[in-house]
Amino acid sequence: MGKLRVMVPANEVDLTAVKYEPEAIQAPHLTGTSLKVFVNVVEAPLIGSMITTSLKKKNNITEVYAEPCVVGLEEDGKPEDRVDLALKCLPHFDAASNWTGDSPTSFRYWKIRDYAYAYRSKLATPSMVAERFISAMEEFSSKEPPTPLLISFDAEEVRKQAAASTQRFEEGNSLSILDGIFVAIKDDIDCYPHPSKGGTTWFHEVRPVKKDAVSVSRTTRNPHSPDRYTGGSSSGPAAIVASGLCSAALGTDGGGSVRIPSSLCGVVGLKTTYGRTDMKGSLCNAGTVEIIGPIASNVEDVMLVYAAILGSSPCDRISLKPAPPCLPNLSSHESSNALGLLRLGKYTEWFNDVFSTDISEICGKILNMLVEKHGCELAVPFLYRKDVKLTYDTRTNLAFFRSFTASDYVAAQRLRRRIMYHHMEIFKKVDVIVTPTTGMTAPIIPLSALKSGETNMQVSGNLMRFIIAGNLLGLPAISVPVGYDKQGLPIGLQLIGPPWGEASILRLAAAVEELCADSKKKPLQFYDTLKGN
Repeated sequence: MGKLRVMVPANEVDLTAVKYEPEAIQAPHLTGTSLKVFVNVVEAPLIGSMITTSLKKKNNITEVYAEPCVVGLEEDGKPEDRVDLALKCLPHFDAASNWTGDSPTSFRYWKIRDYAYAYRSKLATPSMVAERFISAMEEFSSKEPPTPLLISFDAEEVRKQAAASTQRFEEGNSLSILDGIFVAIKDDIDCYPHPSKGGTTWFHEVRPVKKDAVSVSRTTRNPHSPDRYTGGSSSGPAAIVASGLCSAALGTDGGGSVRIPSSLCGVVGLKTTYGRTDMKGSLCNAGTVEIIGPIASNVEDVMLVYAAILGSSPCDRISLKPAPPCLPNLSSHESSNALGLLRLGKYTEWFNDVFSTDISEICGKILNMLVEKHGCELAVPFLYRKDVKLTYDTRTNLAFFRSFTASDYVAAQRLRRRIMYHHMEIFKKVDVIVTPTTGMTAPIIPLSALKSGETNMQVSGNLMRFIIAGNLLGLPAISVPVGYDKQGLPIGLQLIGPPWGEASILRLAAAVEELCADSKKKPLQFYDTLKGN
């Protein structure tokens, strides 16, 4: 048996760290009769394997596996096939014990695999879950103050879809593990027959939805503290997932709108590399900075939904042909070992630039746990100020968001290219950049804001302090809940990877989630739609 070496995805290898090492082959030189005898012996079942093993060991041959830590996905394949493959990447899961309450964790969200187990075991049906969902929606609509979660909601449409799913399970013909799973859709993503308003009161009139994207319905107070914001334009999807009403949701992220609400609501939100997910059927108009991304209560459900929605399309306004997608194989033993290969980049001054020190302390504690338990390397790259080398007019334009001219746009592209260069230099030294997701936890909603809205650039700055690079450069990033501040509000840790590095940040996110499992708290507003408790 040769050496076993864990391999990272090929497109995430740091080529600058690869060195050529000359080696001399150690093997016997044979001719004539001795060669004939050797061939007969090496082909023998027992002694032959001993000889080949010895030769491998002498020549330091690495036993190559088919990248056990990652699994490639066919971008052009069926979503159901990609989801099934993603399911095989997940670790062992005892759904029966979770159902009976034997799980040691004090609180945990139901996973998609919990719902699938309940449906297949006839412990629950999609129709039963639908009725609990509808009941919760009616309760929310009658609350004071108002607590809207869904912009468009049709109870009969939900019952119709749930009944069809229930029948498929009865006939043993479920579509995939996502069949019967409730998914909320942000208002700027088409979902027939609901209108796509894009946060307006009129857009659906000039752009009616004619085609379906198979899901539940359309989607805001924070479930952990109803008097606080949920953050970002994907706040509805994050809040409805955090409240337990939906297992997952789709949001859009053009400036943190998946990651910020996920952090403030204590759930997981993935922003993929720009071009990784198909933007067809959405109102996303933020050019080269916006993507569609999944939100869920846990990393594995994010992986399943991500597998379903990934794929570029020539119908996109700006089409890319990305690197082949892959997922971390969390079911393999080598997956844990692969964590030890990761180098985490933490820029201390930036990391600690938060409104509340609770955030930097808790996020820092998790990084130390990753180093101690998994052997991750924590690097502190030197980042000097780059803005001082820009022209004053460009700095002013970027600082005050003045009306951009054509020349300003060109200057902005130069700035983007410059920032990308520095980030790619950093990724030669680290594999993942780590920051808090936000610089503050969920801010309070002022009473005056309920009538006329609010603008608070200081709060926006705190919330977006660690966000912009992911959108400006199109980098993949994920927010993972890691704890709570002294007021009991969720705190998120952000993991930023190099382009197409989703597999690495998902693997690291799963490890972070496991480290924080025992600290999970139930939101003040939580509904158990699976058991109805």
